[in-house]
Parts: sequence; C-alpha cells; structure tokens
Amino acid sequence: MLEHPLKIYEELDPKLLDLINKTRDLALADGALPKKTKLLIAMVLDAVQGTSDGVQSLARLAIKEGATKEEIAEALRVAQYICGVGCVYTAATALKEILK
Repeated sequence: MLEHPLKIYEELDPKLLDLINKTRDLALADGALPKKTKLLIAMVLDAVQGTSDGVQSLARLAIKEGATKEEIAEALRVAQYICGVGCVYTAATALKEILK
C-alpha cells in the first residue's frame, strides 16, 4: 500500500495534521448519514476532482464499512449525471483493482 499522502506533515507541521485528522473524523462520523454513505460521497467528490488515488482509498474504506459494488456504481451514476463522464473515467482507473 502507498504511503499516506500527508505523512510528511508528521514532522513538517504536526498541528496541521492533527487538525486535518480531527476534521476528517468529524466529517465521516456516523450521524444523520451513516459513515458508509459519507465515504461514498467523499469518493464521488474525489472522482469529480480527478483524484484516482483518493477514489481508491475511499472506496476501500467504504467497502470496509459495508458498501457494495452496486452502491459504489450508483454513487458514480449520480456524479456522472451532475458532473459529467470525466469522473467516471477517473473512478474506472481507481476501481479496476478493487472491484475485480
């Protein structure tokens, strides 16, 4: 597995890394929306931004939270509807190893 992309901040700016981690934990915690749904939303946002590494990482986390291949596909349908086909290409690159 690849090194965490923010690892450099452990030494460079640990306070910033702590803030980022706390914000992530707040954003993804179970609440009115379950964590699985929030991870699918985040995955789709990374697909829209063209970040295939983020799509892959978030898809893996969503699967650990119980997301199915069908839920991942449907989330990407919504992204394609709103943002266009580019995000589908980004997701395809990221998901080809995960969803074999």
